[in-house]
Amino acid sequence: MRRPAALLLMVTFLVAGCAAKPEPVAEPDPHASDPSDPQPESQVETPSQRPARRVTRLFWQDRSDDSLKWADLKRGDDWQLEPAVVEGFPKLDVAKQDLVQMAIIDDTLLVGVRDEEDGQFQSGWVAVETGVVEIPHGDHSHWKYPAAPKVSAKQLDKEQGNPAHLYVYGDAFWLANDRLDGFTRFVIGSEEGQPLESQFFQGGGNHITLAAVDDIVGYSTWIDGGGPNAGRVDVVDLRSGQNEAPAYTFTLPSGIVHGATVNSGRVYFAPADGICRVDADLDLKESADSVEVHHISLGTDEETEKPLRTGAFANHRNWVLFSTGSADSLALGLIDARAPSEQVVKVPIDVADGLSLVTPKVVRTRGGKRYAFLFQDRKEGDIQEKLTIVDLDPNGDRDFADARVTTTLPVGASKVEGHFGHHGICFAPNGKFAVVTNPGDGTLQVLSLEDLEFEATLQVGGTPSAIGSTGG
Repeated sequence: MRRPAALLLMVTFLVAGCAAKPEPVAEPDPHASDPSDPQPESQVETPSQRPARRVTRLFWQDRSDDSLKWADLKRGDDWQLEPAVVEGFPKLDVAKQDLVQMAIIDDTLLVGVRDEEDGQFQSGWVAVETGVVEIPHGDHSHWKYPAAPKVSAKQLDKEQGNPAHLYVYGDAFWLANDRLDGFTRFVIGSEEGQPLESQFFQGGGNHITLAAVDDIVGYSTWIDGGGPNAGRVDVVDLRSGQNEAPAYTFTLPSGIVHGATVNSGRVYFAPADGICRVDADLDLKESADSVEVHHISLGTDEETEKPLRTGAFANHRNWVLFSTGSADSLALGLIDARAPSEQVVKVPIDVADGLSLVTPKVVRTRGGKRYAFLFQDRKEGDIQEKLTIVDLDPNGDRDFADARVTTTLPVGASKVEGHFGHHGICFAPNGKFAVVTNPGDGTLQVLSLEDLEFEATLQVGGTPSAIGSTGG
């Protein structure tokens, strides 16, 4: 099912940065209480109960069994949900496979699958039809829920290159096929029975991060810290045929590149030293010798004297956001991508020893406030984990130079193992609520975006981690 391509609903999940379009503002769904809508069994109402109305549809990864769960989040006298596994979702081998990043465009969710045998067991992707349809109404949207979610397509085999990163740029998913030294663009299928159309491009390698600009040119990175591919970025003509070589390649001043994004015609990278930026080459007129790489310093670690770095980006309007720093100098970093000369704005965040600051997630609330959310996840010990909320625009002038921490809340436990088991957060499209996952105690928490307080803790069991939502 497809809606008019007016607005893109994007759900970013956890790890590498993506460029997101503004989220549409939704009114409460007038069909929320329609008993003919397929949905989890609801609780029996009594005359004294307020009817439970659907707020949004949630999807979350459960690392205890590598399944994808879903539920309609409802609010009556209390908050309710009935978790279920997405129909047709493949049974994965918990010891050999992991769900990685996922995102939603229109009524399609895509999630990557990585294996522990360098792509030689079964890696690839799974596409899910969410069962939610957006109906735009001028400056807001209505939402219908005509069906329960189900798998619409999947590809799991030894030929998918063991993906890790998944992005949304424009109206397409972009999946990094690490061991194939390239990436795949997926667009929503134009014909009945063809949920996704795909095209593979050569470029990048080992552990790819990616920026795609206007569906014209792609920047795909290599993570190597030494050797001939250290700091390497492949520039790819996205209008070319499948399997064509990159248009050209250039090298950043340092390697171990683990982050890329695009904002306002500029492409940003996260190497070992600070941030690097180039102007997007939409005409493909540059070369390895002519491309100009701008280095943006993030400072130096006072203890190790090594340069500070970041690992992933988020975008909001013309601002690029990231976490950076070490020890007592951790901060939210911001760069105005439209500024003639980029300056890093740092918002200091008090982080106790034993906690680490993760990549920010950004929302514009129903009331027009713009917030960045950064978890402080546990690295070791039993220290209380936290969620720091930064008011990006206290005076409402859309200049984030005056951003400041507005509150820090305690959250439930994470269950971090390598890249996995971090807290997750998603935002209801109506801009009223956020939902947080606590992998270590099997709960979801509902957060009001009006008063920035938790309203409910819901037990779902398992190990909920990455999460997204669609529908209002």
